[in-house]
Amino acid sequence: MKMQNLNGKIAIVTGASSGIGAAAARLLVQEGVHVVLAARRLERLDELAIELGKAVTVVETDVADAAQVRALFTLVRERFGGLDLLFNNAGLGISAKFENSDPEDWKQMIDANLYGVLNCSQAAIPLLRGREGAMICSVSSVGGRYGVENWSVYSATKFAVGGFHDALRKELGPERIRVTIIEPGAVWTEFGHNVNEALDARRQQLDALTSENVAQALVYAFAQPANVLVEEILMRPVLQVAP
Repeated sequence: MKMQNLNGKIAIVTGASSGIGAAAARLLVQEGVHVVLAARRLERLDELAIELGKAVTVVETDVADAAQVRALFTLVRERFGGLDLLFNNAGLGISAKFENSDPEDWKQMIDANLYGVLNCSQAAIPLLRGREGAMICSVSSVGGRYGVENWSVYSATKFAVGGFHDALRKELGPERIRVTIIEPGAVWTEFGHNVNEALDARRQQLDALTSENVAQALVYAFAQPANVLVEEILMRPVLQVAP
């Protein structure tokens, strides 16, 4: 099977401090990619950097903060001269019936899940130009394809990410910049911090995906020949028949 050689490529992984982001960083490093680890939890990034060594660079970043995002991409431009992959993985979900939900929680999810993707994607575009096989890939959710009760605002942010990606693909395709979205179902991560026990029971019942499963989907899409776009990957445990 003919795939791209990823050795020497430069990637930014947001939300790299745990879960899918950390798994993606590990797998990309195994493929020879230098990974810029971006997240708010610096101590977690430092632990991962000890594990992965010189193949990573740590940048403490809140993707909802436009100034911090600009600083991240300025560092990448100055240190590496360009970028091959932006993996928009940072995000959060807070479960509640919409009627009883807190507008402050809405704002947190919109800032991280939508503004984070917008901030990073806009900053990445100039650095991706002229790089063979360049890609923006974002993590959405099955909740971005099907509304899920008690996750209405989270689903809204992920529907928005899907629409954004469809439009961005059309804008950047003529420049040979690939735009991909991954929509996982149930995954064993720290996601859903306010309903962990209920989610964990469901994950156990469904034999949920691992973070590594999602990371493999990312690398599969990224390693395709540069003229090949894997536009969308909807993936879930085989036992998850809904949503």
